[in-house]
Amino acid sequence: MAKRSKRMREIDKMVDPNKAYKLEEAIAILKKVPAVKFDQSVNMALKVGVDPKKSDQQVRGTVSLPHGTGQKIVLVVIAKGDKAKEALDAGADYVGADDILEKIKGGWVDFSALISTPDMMRELGKLGKVLGPRGLMPTPKAGTVTVDIAKAVREVKAGKIEFKVDKTGNINSAVGKVSFKQESLLENLQVLINAINRAKPSSSKGVYLRSMYISTTMGPGLKIDISSATTA
Repeated sequence: MAKRSKRMREIDKMVDPNKAYKLEEAIAILKKVPAVKFDQSVNMALKVGVDPKKSDQQVRGTVSLPHGTGQKIVLVVIAKGDKAKEALDAGADYVGADDILEKIKGGWVDFSALISTPDMMRELGKLGKVLGPRGLMPTPKAGTVTVDIAKAVREVKAGKIEFKVDKTGNINSAVGKVSFKQESLLENLQVLINAINRAKPSSSKGVYLRSMYISTTMGPGLKIDISSATTA
């Protein structure tokens, strides 16, 4: 059996794997965990009571985290003419049409989000096998297929994220960085959880928010008492 590092032994003393922590308490513990050489992300994993195989039980939406995720957002916009200029003026990192499509077709996916004007979706749709598995395909529901390009760019840059249930019934999302204030992480998490709660499909029966964990990139996962994570 491999010897556990000093850091992991310290973490073992701080965390009770059998306890369901109140959200605020769990955040405080993660912030006290021995540091590593980079500013770790804080991540949430939430199990929801749906059957992802059923089309009427999909959980998907967008939400603007009040304090952002702390991650560098590399934003690509597929647009032409005036809309391309709007995107650049609003702060998009890469803007283009056929040239960008060719780069993506060649395997370029070094970006965080993709926005498109509706007229470009026919060509962009052909790249579904590249973009879909990475969660990068724009959709009208997420506000990433739009004629209001400037607004969409500003929202994504300000911390608007998309959440989506995966095939196992889980929703995973980054909610900030360890360096964030405890209150900022708490507010981000509550805003996200409330948005997921509002997105509950009407066909979902029984308990909807099943279980929840928060963790850091190189740290422990803490089980959360869900009743402490929602706000009215």
